[in-house]
Amino acid sequence: MWDVLETFYDSVPRPGSRVEEHGELVLFVQAGDGYPFYARPRFPGGRPTADDVLRVRARQRELGVPEAFEWVHETTPDLLAVAREAGLDVLEAPLMVLDPAKLPDPHPHVRLLDTRTPEVTVVAQLAFSSPGTAKGDVGTAERDAALAEATPMPGRHRYAVADVPGEGVLASGTAQRAGDVVEIAGIGTLPAARRRGLGGAVTAELARDALARGAELVFLSAGSAEIAKVYERVGFRRVGTACIAAPPE
Repeated sequence: MWDVLETFYDSVPRPGSRVEEHGELVLFVQAGDGYPFYARPRFPGGRPTADDVLRVRARQRELGVPEAFEWVHETTPDLLAVAREAGLDVLEAPLMVLDPAKLPDPHPHVRLLDTRTPEVTVVAQLAFSSPGTAKGDVGTAERDAALAEATPMPGRHRYAVADVPGEGVLASGTAQRAGDVVEIAGIGTLPAARRRGLGGAVTAELARDALARGAELVFLSAGSAEIAKVYERVGFRRVGTACIAAPPE
């Protein structure tokens, strides 16, 4: 499984990026508009050093892109200490894979999209501005105000939204594919609409769609152990740790 995941992580950024190699790290630099990518260990490769990390950080600053690094702890275990030695904070996120037999029944208000609508982007942005699972004050009024200024953004993946009658889009998420592997990411619910199962329902629908389209492995990374419980309820189980590193705020 680990080689399959490493192949995925190495493949997904390439169509939308320029690739630079720095020692045992590969830096994906976004080409044009789109997601600002990250650096990760060369695959197949060796053991990145603190000097490799520092060189990449300098290059990222030169390019004006985020000083971001991602890797799987189980395949590159030494990089955790190396990244911290190089001055980065590291989030150790639960890495989870789907057990298809445990998927719940479809939610009546979740629908799939082939394009990234403004609602997908705005709801995700508002959700991630208040991370976690706790309810909050940000809701449909803030969403509608942001939508009034939103512009369409390019998208090349699959998307899902929880579109509740009378309330509109309250949760959204994305599924990106490489070969027979699909990663679900960007699951977010408006803080005022949390604790209603909508984030889990969006996740489950994206997973169900991925299987219907022939995916053999569906996985995701949870932002915390608390968030991981949401995904456990819709059929995911932890298998490892995804490391996400950036400079201290």
